[in-house]
Amino acid sequence: MKKEEAEYLRTYRPDRFPRPSVTVDIVALCIVDGELRVLLVRRGEHPFKGAWALPGGFVRVGDGQKDQGEGLDAAATRELEEETGLAPSDVFLEQLGAFGDAGRDPRMRVITVAYYALIRPDLVPLVKPGGDAAQTEWHPVAEISRIEVAFDHGEIIGRAVARVGERIQSSSIAASLVARTFTIPELRHVYSLLEGKPQDRGNFRRKVERLLESGVLEAAPGKRITSSKPARLYRFAPRGAATKPSRRTS
Repeated sequence: MKKEEAEYLRTYRPDRFPRPSVTVDIVALCIVDGELRVLLVRRGEHPFKGAWALPGGFVRVGDGQKDQGEGLDAAATRELEEETGLAPSDVFLEQLGAFGDAGRDPRMRVITVAYYALIRPDLVPLVKPGGDAAQTEWHPVAEISRIEVAFDHGEIIGRAVARVGERIQSSSIAASLVARTFTIPELRHVYSLLEGKPQDRGNFRRKVERLLESGVLEAAPGKRITSSKPARLYRFAPRGAATKPSRRTS
């Protein structure tokens, strides 16, 4: 059987079948000045020249059966490093899903696999965008509908925000959107942004108490000076912090 398969592969002609190109796009999200923001780059070439787009690129493909190029996760981590300068170990990175409607790219048939990356506020100043930094901005997610966005990237951003809003209730990914130490109001604000609605103070405090009891959160040393009185600090326990790349797919 192996001999027959080797002969089959030797004479196989992949050019007999149409092959779409594959890209990865990164929805890099962070919270800056109390706003949920996404990293966008202004396109300098057609198509959609001058429009804003998600950072990303084509998956590298090899030149034969033995060298087939890179995997999707490898392409995503490569693009993350190239576009932000951050190591994948510092960022929560998860696959969002595939987007492949015909016509989404006017050049040819292109299927993209989108990922979302969550970046802590203390890491934002360390982001070193690839290419021309003047053409890279952290845009408020709430204003995406008011700007020209390339391809179907507006839809992808919306799907990513909705996914994080769902996941924040059942996981500790909030650890990747707050500073290493935070107050309860600061954490509540993160939940409010991602769920798209205010969080009741009493209910949220009870949520925090449950997280403390389960060991997901723990008290941190020091206090935050506020306009009223010093506030206690908390942090995600090491086993609760979701800062490493995940291979979970949609």
